[in-house]
This record gives sequence, C-alpha cells and structure tokens, in this order.
Amino acid sequence: MSPLHSVDALFNAAPCGLLTAGIDDVVVHVNDTFLLWTGYTREDIVGRSFASLVAAGEQTVYATQFQDELWLRKELKEVSLRLVRADGTDLPVLVNAVITADEQGVRLAVFDASNRRDFENEMLAAKRAAEFSESRVRVLQDAAARFLAASSEEELATMLVEIGRSAFGAIDAAVVAYDPEGVKFQVVVGAQHQPMLDAIRASRPAGSKALSPDELFIIRDIEDAYSRSEEVGDLMRAARTSTLTAISIPDGDAILGAFVCLFGTPRDIDQQYMELYRALARHAGLALSRIRLQAELRYAAEYDQLTGLVNRTTIDERAADAFEEAHTTGAPVSLIFLDLDGFKAINDELGHRAGDRVLQDVASRISEVLRREGDTVGRFGGDEFLVVCPGADAAASRAIAERIATAVRAPLDWLPNGFGVTASIGIAVADPGGPTPINAETLTRMADDAMYEAKKSGKDRIAIAA
Repeated sequence: MSPLHSVDALFNAAPCGLLTAGIDDVVVHVNDTFLLWTGYTREDIVGRSFASLVAAGEQTVYATQFQDELWLRKELKEVSLRLVRADGTDLPVLVNAVITADEQGVRLAVFDASNRRDFENEMLAAKRAAEFSESRVRVLQDAAARFLAASSEEELATMLVEIGRSAFGAIDAAVVAYDPEGVKFQVVVGAQHQPMLDAIRASRPAGSKALSPDELFIIRDIEDAYSRSEEVGDLMRAARTSTLTAISIPDGDAILGAFVCLFGTPRDIDQQYMELYRALARHAGLALSRIRLQAELRYAAEYDQLTGLVNRTTIDERAADAFEEAHTTGAPVSLIFLDLDGFKAINDELGHRAGDRVLQDVASRISEVLRREGDTVGRFGGDEFLVVCPGADAAASRAIAERIATAVRAPLDWLPNGFGVTASIGIAVADPGGPTPINAETLTRMADDAMYEAKKSGKDRIAIAA
C-alpha cells in the first residue's frame, strides 16, 4: 500500500475530525483534520478528556444526554455540540460516536457544522421575520379597521393606547395630541405616568413643542433617563418604567401628536419594533387628520363663522329639540328674539369690519349672561339672534332678556362717539299643557313679531307675545 493510502494517511486526512478515547473519556488518538479545525496541537489533545473540549454551556448535555445515551445505546449519530477552539471561539459540530467492540473505548467522528448552523440561524431569522411580518399585517389591519370606526380624537387616542399595550407588550401607553397652539389633550392609561410625561416634555430643547416628523425618541434604561435629567430618572424609577419610546403622529409635514409606550423592563428597540411603531403612528395620523377634517366640516355646517355661535339651521334644531323635550316633561319653553338697534348706522358709516366686530362683541356678551344650563343662543341672520330657553316660563325668560338687554346696551369702548347698539327683544312662551298646542316654528314667529312691537315702541325694549 502506498504511503498516500496507508491507514495513518487516511486517518489523518479524513474529511472529518476523528478521535478515539478510552472508557474514561480521555483522548488517545486524534487526526490532523480535527487539529486543523480547532487550532490545537496533538500534545494539547492527547491525554485530555473530550468533555474538556465541550463549551461550558453544553457540559451538562454532554455528560448526561451524550455519554449516558452512548453507553446505553452503543452508538449515536449527529449529536449537535459546541466545542471550544484553541483561540477560545466556538466551533459548532455534529458528532457520531460508537463504543468499540471490546467496549474499552469510544470512536468519535466530528463534522464541522458551522455552515449548517449559519444556515439554521438564517432559516430561523427568516422564520421570525415572516412571523413578524404576518403579525405586523394583522396589527395594522386591526388598527386600520378600528381607526376607521373612531368618531372623535379622544376615541382614536384611546384605541391607539390599547393597541400599543397589546402589540408591543407595553405596561402602559399614552397619546398626546397637538393643535397649532400646543398640547390639545392627552390620553394616558395609568395616572402615575402623567408627571413623568410632563417632565420628559419639559426636558426637550426649549421651544420644541412636538417631535419632528418620523422622529423616534427613546429612553433605553434608567441610566439613560438620569443622563437627561435627575427629575426624569426619579420619575421613571418611581413609575417602575425602564424603557420609554415616543414617536410623532404625522400628517404630511405637520405633527398632530405623539404616541408613547412605556416598558417595565429594559426593551431592545430593534428595526422591526421601529417599523411597526412608525406604521401605527402614520395610520393614526391619517385617521386623526380625517377626524379633524370631519369636525371642521361639522363645525362649518353648524356654526356661524363670524360669531362662533350656532347658525340658524342649528338654532332651529335646538328649538325643535326643546319642544320635543317639553312635550315629554310638561315644562314650558321660551324663545327670545332680539334685533340690534343702531347696527345699520355702524355698518353703513364705519364699514363692514366695524359691523362684524360689533356682532362678535354682542355674541360674546349674550353668551356670558346665559347662566342656565341648556340655554342656547344662535345667530339667526344679519344682526338678529335667537335664544332657546328650555324650562323657562314668562318670568324666567324676562329676567334672561333683561340681562341680555343690559349687556348689549353697555358701551363698546372702541366705537367712535355717537355710535352704539341696543337690543329690541321679543319673548314667546309655550306651555305644552295649554289649550292651544304650537310648534317651534310658530313660537319663533311669535317671538319675532314681539321683537318688532318692542322696536316700534321706541327700541331698547322688551315685549312678550300674547
């Protein structure tokens, strides 16, 4: 047999590591392949136990599952272990082992499993990525469906808080909404976190009311919190919060609010977390923008743009609602109709800007003197206003009208001398139990007629419809 094909040559050049050991696990022979893979010399290996080459974390597995099973079954195949190379790094291997025929030793074949381990890790990472992707899709689908059903900003914020706690395993969450003036409102689950959120907001650079678009603000642990300020660190520790994340809720380049999640133990904020966090914030931004637009449209449909009072359509509806309630309760309902005296001269001689300002001031004054809950004032048209007073009889409605007349009559300091306004007021009272039932439309016309009687009588007067 040629030296190339001698037994020793085949043993040393085998494409796997080969070892023999005694029944005491001490290595007797080792081939060159094993030495090449591990970086040891033959003197390093021969005379030491194979167990001493096994990584510390797998010593128990080797001593129990490997050795016990081997002597019980006489042969094992593809046992996954980690060995320690001479430089201290791990070598993942698969080991085949067989007890010798005379049962005086063990023959071991060791296969380098680095590529297999890398492949398995890649497969595991791919599986986890797929699972996360599926989970992310479910979270976003659920969020989109729930956000679509939200009819108010507060309802949407509460939904986002609930989703944050569920999707990320946060111990708590919060939503802070902004408007052009700053913080509009805040939804916090867990009142103990309110001071902490205030302190964190205060710790941001002066003048920064909100996060930048897509900015992710992270406090990774208590040490990070104390590096920002002692107050933030103390509050996070008191609230037993280790990690905090916050992200802007965007609408294009505008910032509508911030979404905050809090964790009781330090949380690794990885790329997957950030992707889902940003996606939820963007979904919330779209929903919040929709809700605000719908609110603006409702406001435009229900309110007078100049005075901020409800408009004619809405005040008519309030009057109809008051009548419906009156028929249920049997209580009276009053309507107070007023027209401004002297307004035409201001509008004609000082201009529409002055006229508009008078209407705004008068609207504010009337609103301020309506002390009863449920009373509503609306701009009926031009310089006419209608006040709906549920449950008010003739005496109560007259007292309200007198307060209105006094408030309107007070001088407007910014008007030039010789200009001013007063109110001619008509009152109509309906008694649902009376002999002649009437409706809101009829009562409004009666109050309007009474107002004209007051104006004919000299203006700045109050008349009650008979």
